[in-house]
Amino acid sequence: MTTGQPLSARDREFFSLVAQAIFANPFSDERVAVDVRLAGIPGPLDDTAAHERHALFMPRVGARLEELEKLGCGTIAAFSGADRKIIEYAWLFYFFHRHIEDFDALIQHQLAAGDEPVAVPFARDLLGALCGKGFTKKDALRFMALFYQLRRAYYFIAKGLVGRSRSMKKLRFALWNNVFTHDIGLYERHLWNSMEDFSTLLLGETGTGKGAAAAAIGRSGCIPFNEKKKTFEESFTRTFLAINLSQYPESLIESELFGHRKGAFTGAVDNHEGVFSRSSPYGALFVDEIGEVSTPVQVKLLQVIQERTFSPVGSHAKRRFEGRVIAATNRPLEQARAEGAFRDDFFYRLSSDVIRVPPLRQRLFEDRGELDDLLVLLTRRIAGEASTQVIDIARDALGRHLSPDYAWPGNVRELEQALRRILLTGAYLGEAAPSGEDAKSALFDGIEAGALTARQLMSAYCKLLYERFGSYEEVARRTHVDRRTAKKHIDAADH
Repeated sequence: MTTGQPLSARDREFFSLVAQAIFANPFSDERVAVDVRLAGIPGPLDDTAAHERHALFMPRVGARLEELEKLGCGTIAAFSGADRKIIEYAWLFYFFHRHIEDFDALIQHQLAAGDEPVAVPFARDLLGALCGKGFTKKDALRFMALFYQLRRAYYFIAKGLVGRSRSMKKLRFALWNNVFTHDIGLYERHLWNSMEDFSTLLLGETGTGKGAAAAAIGRSGCIPFNEKKKTFEESFTRTFLAINLSQYPESLIESELFGHRKGAFTGAVDNHEGVFSRSSPYGALFVDEIGEVSTPVQVKLLQVIQERTFSPVGSHAKRRFEGRVIAATNRPLEQARAEGAFRDDFFYRLSSDVIRVPPLRQRLFEDRGELDDLLVLLTRRIAGEASTQVIDIARDALGRHLSPDYAWPGNVRELEQALRRILLTGAYLGEAAPSGEDAKSALFDGIEAGALTARQLMSAYCKLLYERFGSYEEVARRTHVDRRTAKKHIDAADH
């Protein structure tokens, strides 16, 4: 094969499949199916293999690229047009996966080191390999940053938001798209350095993991590589900044957000930098409990997000805000907006993307195995390792003291404290949900999961009405059935 000649039909088909893998969300069924085809195995892959499935297809990808090299076509310059683009994708795919373990080690090293960027020992080899295949130095540096971003996003989404339920798979899929959009090619060409204009609103009950979801986004921004320093420009540990607005009285919220000048108000004895001043251009600011702030604060936040500038309290100097905004609330915003407590224009400015974090009861309703996934994660967090003995003790105690349909009103946060209580006392008896919440949660979660029969749906609804009105007659009137049928449905919901 000589320079400028097209790929063979066989190679074009295989390397087009590689390109398809690049553009598929790694948390999608599509990507798993593509990886199975690349690996040349019958499939399907189980959940464990899916996390490290690159080891299955890399030998075949490497062998096919080696065949091109033996034909004298080992660089992207050997091809033109669509074939050149396909081979560019193939080499990028190959070098990224060849260095996955290096990137994972770098992530762990940076987590241990903190806010000072650490050296990248494999940078010279990776940049040299890219340039050796015909990529310009400028492009090689850009892809170096993209590779690191891709692996960080996968690392924090996969490790921080575990679970095999349908709703958690949907959540991980949504978070990946939030970082890279639904089309990573579009992202790489046009949006990688302008994502600050895309705000995100996380919705979910207290304790579901909205903070972990926000951190996964905030730690996954694109950070340029500094070739002279042999480090990335900033540690990703500095790119995620969080503030919980419910922790502060109304009089101090503006100061915590925007900072203040000395003497701006009684007690302002020094200058203070707010979170908007400290935020990173490569990451995100997480504003939790956004549904609790007053209308005046909403107006000021709206102006900052739209204009990208703000002034500290007591100052007229304009400062620029760089970075994305992620907001979260556990309040039902539809009601707050209808009552005028949450401004519509503020909602629309925050909702470039709206992601719902599922409650634990829904996750367990969809797949009971989710409990084991969470016990592994939480045991590692508490004990430093996923001790089989600790996990078995916790599983046994939960099984003995809680019913399988326990509603977990405190969600994952409650489960973490339940694990601690079990380790201290040997038991966890659960917490009482607010009146009516169990029936309503069971109904809503069943609808969301698409797992209710017509009879179960009617029973759950009748149960909810009975808890609200306390009368079989009223339930019968509202559902247009006779009293005996209403009672039968309510009794069925209790069993």
